[in-house]
Amino acid sequence: MATDKASRGVGGWFLLVFAIILVILGLILAAGGLWLVTLGGSWYYLIAGLGLIISGGLMARDSLTGVWVYFLVLLGTLIWALWEVGLSPWELLPRVFGYIVLGVIVLALLPTLKRRQATSRQATI
Repeated sequence: MATDKASRGVGGWFLLVFAIILVILGLILAAGGLWLVTLGGSWYYLIAGLGLIISGGLMARDSLTGVWVYFLVLLGTLIWALWEVGLSPWELLPRVFGYIVLGVIVLALLPTLKRRQATSRQATI
């Protein structure tokens, strides 16, 4: 990170904590997904977990690419959920609700992330 911790501010700290939470969730999903793959099951959880790890890591480094990666995971989750259960709302809800809530938080953090990225660029000039 180009900016020091003293200049992080409340939004910057919230962004960092959220990014760490994404990485932890990703590690849990990827570990369970790896186990599921070894049993001959779906690759979805491993791929989604790796996506969350990458997304959280990038956001922790103040990179907007982390937002794009997150929404790619969300899109993949929506496609997977629709493929798996169709348009049944009661079956779709548990598969996508958490990702949508996290996506709303990502969108709420977008101004902070843009500001931090702009500050990082100015500091390197």
